[in-house]
Amino acid sequence: MKNHTGLIEFTLLGIPHTEGLETMFFVIFFFIYLFTLVGNSLILMAILSSSNLHTPMYFFLGFLSIFDIFFPSVTSPKMLLYLSGQSQAISYRGCASQLFFYHFLGCTEGVLYSVMAYDRFVAICHPLRYMVIMNSRLCVILVVAACMVGCIDATILTAFTFSLPYCGPNKVDHYFCDIPAIIPLACADSSLAQRVGFTNVGLLALTLFFTILVSYTRIGIAILRIRSAEGRSKAFSTCSAHLTAILCAYGPVIIIYMQSTPNPLLGAVVQILNNLVSPMLNSLIYSLRNKEVKKALKKVLYRSGIFVEV
Repeated sequence: MKNHTGLIEFTLLGIPHTEGLETMFFVIFFFIYLFTLVGNSLILMAILSSSNLHTPMYFFLGFLSIFDIFFPSVTSPKMLLYLSGQSQAISYRGCASQLFFYHFLGCTEGVLYSVMAYDRFVAICHPLRYMVIMNSRLCVILVVAACMVGCIDATILTAFTFSLPYCGPNKVDHYFCDIPAIIPLACADSSLAQRVGFTNVGLLALTLFFTILVSYTRIGIAILRIRSAEGRSKAFSTCSAHLTAILCAYGPVIIIYMQSTPNPLLGAVVQILNNLVSPMLNSLIYSLRNKEVKKALKKVLYRSGIFVEV
């Protein structure tokens, strides 16, 4: 990627219309970020330490916890620094890296949600062949494929965004470097890069959401065919946590990239929900709604000497 710019840094203006509230937001976002790191780390430790959780479903959940640790870490540390009174400047390379890893991890998580939906489809529609179909080799291939799709998508978006010349101004009307905030600063026609960015993100999100919809349509049909109410309830409970996590993840993305006229304040609020709140909720969703994870978490806390009876 050639450097066609005279700028060496950008200035992040932060969340619009929140002047004077920096200390309050610092405290709120710090504890959300901390809870996200601790919650997802505990889930990962529970999965690794419990042999009962060494199944395809929890294999994918473990990787989701890893991505939920790294995803908010792309934007949150810098945001917390300038909310605490530090410099709002970010280097040109730092901005490009932030945009790349934001879309790499976000896209990889999106593909992983589709993989997890397929896993639930096989578990409910083909229970007798589940361990044969979802063998360890296929699980690894699916995770590697998710990372490759994320890497390709992020490379395309970053290349198109930073192939444009940036000679000034350098003030980013957002709290981190993302396509809708960076491209308007270009000194040349950015219409092609805008179309590529929004089309790429939009089509990929819709494609992944469609694959999830197909999987859950098949799952829904299979659940309705179960005769006993207890069987239907048990089958649905294995999918409810994943469905809730999908709604939390895709809701903000659809709102951000489907706006005809971007609203900086709405965009910032939705991005915070996507970057900070959603990864935190995932740890709560999968721990509170899953008896096996809760049981494994108790063991982890007991071994750490922080056992709390629930």
